[in-house]
Amino acid sequence: MSDAPWWRGATIYQVYVRSFCDSNGDGQGDLAGLRSKLDYIEKLGVDGIWLSPIHPSPNRDWGYDISDYDGVHPDYGTLEDFHKLVDDTHARGIRVILDEVLCHTSDEHAWFRESLLAKDNPKADWYVWADPKLDGTAPNNWLSAFGGPAWSYMPSRRQHFHHKFLRQQPKLNWRNRDAKTAALNVLKLWLERGADGYRLDVANAYLHDDALADNPPIPLSERTNATWSHAANFQRHRHDSNLPENIHCLDEIRRTVAQYPNRFVFGEFSEGFARSGAYEAPDKGLHSGYTFAMLRARKLGPDFIRDNLAVLAQHPDHWPCISFSNHDVIRTVTRFGGAPEGDAPLAKLLLAILFSQRGTILLYQGEELGLTEVDLPRAQLRDPVGDLYYPVAKGRDGCRTPMPWHSEQPSLGFSSGKPWLPPGPAHGSLAVSLQEKNANSTLSYARAFLATRKKLKPLQRGSIDILSAEASPVLAYVREHAGERVLCVFNMSREQSSFENALVADAEVLSITTGAPAKRGTSLTLAPLSAWFARV
Repeated sequence: MSDAPWWRGATIYQVYVRSFCDSNGDGQGDLAGLRSKLDYIEKLGVDGIWLSPIHPSPNRDWGYDISDYDGVHPDYGTLEDFHKLVDDTHARGIRVILDEVLCHTSDEHAWFRESLLAKDNPKADWYVWADPKLDGTAPNNWLSAFGGPAWSYMPSRRQHFHHKFLRQQPKLNWRNRDAKTAALNVLKLWLERGADGYRLDVANAYLHDDALADNPPIPLSERTNATWSHAANFQRHRHDSNLPENIHCLDEIRRTVAQYPNRFVFGEFSEGFARSGAYEAPDKGLHSGYTFAMLRARKLGPDFIRDNLAVLAQHPDHWPCISFSNHDVIRTVTRFGGAPEGDAPLAKLLLAILFSQRGTILLYQGEELGLTEVDLPRAQLRDPVGDLYYPVAKGRDGCRTPMPWHSEQPSLGFSSGKPWLPPGPAHGSLAVSLQEKNANSTLSYARAFLATRKKLKPLQRGSIDILSAEASPVLAYVREHAGERVLCVFNMSREQSSFENALVADAEVLSITTGAPAKRGTSLTLAPLSAWFARV
């Protein structure tokens, strides 16, 4: 255990800074507010915090459109506030992971402003530019992930520039050596300022096809209802991203970060997982990465867990990040059918499954409380995706609403002013102030489980072996490390279910079990939405 990197088996808590805690009453969460809640984070028992982007940004995409890699957004504070945060977290033995966006910048970034002036200036090729077709239309059929063509015309150059997302997010050209070097220098800068590593946005999309070949369409027979609601899903993104040679960019990033001891870099792979370097051996690519396989699952049942584990089993040397939720997807309790006001048994079950997986665990803020998705009217939406697709989809604001700290305070203790997004109407009953007083709350369970995970080597670093439970709502697996084994069994249905296995007979039940199942020889009778753990 002592020889393994700190991040293997670690739990990293994702902080969406703008919605975590506001220290000055302007309605925006900030670094000082985050510092004020470090006791809460330490008591939760996590090993690191991953911060949403903290750099200056015009907030077209709420920080994922960076206009200055060198600074801190005024909404969040100053560089001095960042240094204080690093010092305070490190004093508690907690690491700080930054969310870095190096595939694209804001169109207000100085690099792009220079690039768009002319075709012969020093940064002319720092972004992906291409001539229009003879009829003036876009160079090819690439579609933006947020809808519409992935190209915009600039009269100053008489060319189109590529943007995988909003037109205000021009794509950085990683095939240009100077641009790539500048991006890698951003990583060095913040590592030298004390960051312990990075989460890399859209790590599958650093490279594009130089020939600008059209993306192939997805056949009509393979399109689902979800596909039709999002135009970018009409094609396979083979040439605008997900290139096999993307792995070379990841290698360079890994080598850059490796110049600094005990750092960790992992990536988001939203599509084209195998092609773009998501599943690599320890000496290739990033240290780790996560995909959207479990982030997109919508039906509660063991199949989506088994399917994901089966994929990971094909890459046994790869150490994954495991994530059930984040700032881009519907909160888990709502996604899997929980009541709008909350569903503690379901929330605990999902935490139990997440925390018992093999990998580095990514826990999104509020999931430890069992927060539900907030249904906002259009007038309150701030996300450009929600604005574009409403009412078919309402965007990502529903999972980004403020943390509920105190049930009796204005804005549930998040801010003394008007929050940038309204608190969830049902979140008062799920507030930290109430759950901390309740030994049976979701928060208390999360804390207890993470404390147990740190004590049990199988749950931290062990292998994972799926047990058979065919045609059953039960998921079961064994985690093993150095001869020590933990049996993990989950009833993922809302009805009583049974599980039979010889390992049950002499098992030593662990305190993180929920639902108090009755043991009968080699058989378990599991309460609805329950988790059962035992040494075997």
